[in-house]
Amino acid sequence: MVSEPLPMFPLSSVLFPGATVPLRVFEERYLALVGHLLGIEDPAARVFGSVAIREGYEVGDHGSQSLYRVGVLLQMVEAEQRDDGTWSILAVARERIVLDRLDTSGVFPRGEVTVRPDPEEDVPAEVLERVRATFTAYRAALADVATDPWEGSLPRDPAYLSWALAAGVPLPMSDRQSLLESPDTTARLRKITALLRAELRAMNVIPSLPATEVARTRWSPN
Repeated sequence: MVSEPLPMFPLSSVLFPGATVPLRVFEERYLALVGHLLGIEDPAARVFGSVAIREGYEVGDHGSQSLYRVGVLLQMVEAEQRDDGTWSILAVARERIVLDRLDTSGVFPRGEVTVRPDPEEDVPAEVLERVRATFTAYRAALADVATDPWEGSLPRDPAYLSWALAAGVPLPMSDRQSLLESPDTTARLRKITALLRAELRAMNVIPSLPATEVARTRWSPN
């Protein structure tokens, strides 16, 4: 468990380790959160947590009514205040976290969280070959109906590969959350393969864009 309660910023999307996340902050409680982070001298310690909202909204009097428990630790790396007092910030997602308890009684939400890294493992070669081949087929099918959103080659490291595919493939929130909660890299890659094959089957029946849009976050190994 993280030793002190962590500032929390629930969002209406599932984030993955490695994602670069731009946020526009305008609600009072999250303006207070940004002010708190900027008051921390060490930039590496300007961290907060985020979990996806299962029911409810990011803003408003009612806010989120139900949250997923597994999310990510984010580090704020850029912050720019606008003329209207709002902030544009950029954060990079680091480790997975599990939200054990949320306290909303303060000026901004804080959570008691436990860090959940992937266990060390040797991913079977056949799992890597299968997911790469399936993604290559999916990418080719997608290129027939839209501009390819991917640039460059896929990561060679299995863990980076699993997070890159999870972040970049357009999937419903429930599937994205399921990938985030996968117990290890091998299980995540197998699940991605199955989801991509299901998308390919659907696209062969109805050749059009996938039902969901590409995630608004950009994945980066840095």
